[in-house]
Amino acid sequence: MRSLKATIHKALRITLLHRAATLLLLLFCTGSLYAQQQPGAPLGLPGDKKQDSLAFDKSNTDEWHDENKNVKIRYKYLYSEKNLQPDSSIHTFHRRKFLQPWMMDLGNYGSPARNLMFTPEDRFGPTLGYNLVNVFHIQPDSLKFYNTTVPYSVFSFNLGSKLEQKLEVLHTQNIKPNWNLAIEYNRLSSEGYFLLQRNVHDMGSITTNYESVNRRYKLKAGLIYNKSIQDENGGIADETQLTNQDFNERSTMDINYANAESPAGSSVPRSLITNSVRDYHIVVQHGYSWGKTDSLYNEDSTKISIEYTPRFGISHHFRHSNKQYTYKDMRPDSLRYAPFFAQSFVGDGSDSVFTRQKQNTFDNALMLNGYIGETEKQLQFSAGAGIRIDNFSTRFLVDAQFYNITSNYLAGQIRKEALEKGEWFYSANAKFYLTGAAAGNSLLQASAGKEIGDWATAEAGIQQNINNPAYNYTTYINQYDTIANNFSKESVTQVHIRFSSYKYAMNITARTYLINNYLYMNQNQLPDQYATAFNITQLSAQKAFRWRGIVLDNELIYQQVPASVPVNIPLFMGRHQLSYEGKIFRNALEVATGVQIRYHSPYETAAYSPLFHRYYYSTTYMLSNDPAWAVFFNFRIKRFRSYLMLDQVQQLFGDRKNLINAPGYPAQNAMIRFGFNWTLLR
Repeated sequence: MRSLKATIHKALRITLLHRAATLLLLLFCTGSLYAQQQPGAPLGLPGDKKQDSLAFDKSNTDEWHDENKNVKIRYKYLYSEKNLQPDSSIHTFHRRKFLQPWMMDLGNYGSPARNLMFTPEDRFGPTLGYNLVNVFHIQPDSLKFYNTTVPYSVFSFNLGSKLEQKLEVLHTQNIKPNWNLAIEYNRLSSEGYFLLQRNVHDMGSITTNYESVNRRYKLKAGLIYNKSIQDENGGIADETQLTNQDFNERSTMDINYANAESPAGSSVPRSLITNSVRDYHIVVQHGYSWGKTDSLYNEDSTKISIEYTPRFGISHHFRHSNKQYTYKDMRPDSLRYAPFFAQSFVGDGSDSVFTRQKQNTFDNALMLNGYIGETEKQLQFSAGAGIRIDNFSTRFLVDAQFYNITSNYLAGQIRKEALEKGEWFYSANAKFYLTGAAAGNSLLQASAGKEIGDWATAEAGIQQNINNPAYNYTTYINQYDTIANNFSKESVTQVHIRFSSYKYAMNITARTYLINNYLYMNQNQLPDQYATAFNITQLSAQKAFRWRGIVLDNELIYQQVPASVPVNIPLFMGRHQLSYEGKIFRNALEVATGVQIRYHSPYETAAYSPLFHRYYYSTTYMLSNDPAWAVFFNFRIKRFRSYLMLDQVQQLFGDRKNLINAPGYPAQNAMIRFGFNWTLLR
């Protein structure tokens, strides 16, 4: 470990000193390494070859290919054995990482966000709630477990107006050929255009990926820490000020929490009303298997390789997580809380409103595993049982409340992944809670599909989730008010079919949800349940056209919601990108430059509740925005990617009004964003 630290320190010091001047000249913006395929995610372009995007040539030609022919960067997710590779494309490099594909925030990057493409809450078993910043946080299921042939580092930096900054640092290397360690740190912060809307996110993770030399023992383990702090301003008080030239400086506009500004002393005004979410996770998944081992020699018998085919195994899955939500108002106002409770407050700052809710979880499961077939075409099946302990608490200055749950569950899985081209893949999962407050909760999932050659994939699946309401739906307490509810279990059934073609840059998905006992926040900003069963149908289509260097990339979403159902989503959404993409200067520079437009149909939008840190159903605000335009220039030189972007271009014309993201929360002004992503080897 000492040698690893020295190696990391030396590599970073030499690299930063050697290339500091270059960095100053090349400060254009960063994007994401990650390319998980999901509805609305960027597609490959027609004619692009499906290959390792990190070939790491010293130019964009093959001139230096031999030097790096042994460089391989691969990673797997926690519950998959399929090797994936980082993305180094520039087609959508300018897009904000966390807000893809259809997330909408409160008008400041990093603020609480919701998905305009309807997605039920990811809730199974006892949960705390408070998920509006999850999109920015590192989650256990999104951890990447690397295996690399050389030390691999990525440094990304993003900068925008009003102190918008995003930093990402990743370093991973194999300590031994069969043992990898990866360290990641992300930071996102933004002051915002409007008064008292600052937010800060800090996220970090450490993962290790180990496999014994004889391949019988495997270990994946990870540690995650996330912390987010959101200053609350209650939204702007008068939207007509957006077109008033006296308020071109947006921070001078009236806000609803006008008395919340903290005393002077900071270069960035801070709010005395804050929401914060902090969580950490420890994940350990390891197992031992028995099977058939073959020793293979090369022609002259100088090298030996082991081919191992598992047949039976046992595995242990452990998770420990701690999630904490805190609301603080250090200068409360009686009118602000009048809809919830009657209380007179002294205006000198001696009063406060405070609540802190926490969930502490220990989860242990023991699984028996079986394997049928050859190594690369194996059918895997597993069955086992687990015990889970959840401790919930609510603290509210004058007292505290505690609630403990012990649950036992059964779990089983059948899985076959398409590890080679042209194969079928299918999976089935089941999990049932037998005891505790979650007894009766169940998760059933089945899907099947086939890779059609190397050009397309077809897939169909069904899933049903029966779950309890989150803790924050049933319990809320501060020193002046108590909200307690007893809701029925929610049932969500989902059926989907999907066809995607990498060769033709196309993705078509049809999905329908059948929901019963839907849990939501009503128009009074209180937890509620809609008992009548209803369904939501979604159709999404993506298609990119290419003619020589001209690329037209299109994404369309259609969603149908029955009348009177308490769900706020637009009927129709679209995004289109027209760009020139190619290589210039003797193939030394790869560019993607053009325009992008985003839009949605008018709809009654959800509103945001700072007190409960959640969006709530609303029928009082019809949101009808103009299309949002952006102009971008992305480029790549060797292993360096960068972009320069003018966002919210439409605001430079017409009435110069900001788009509205939620009632009282306008989008950002027209702004320039830039940044870079730099990959370092050895």
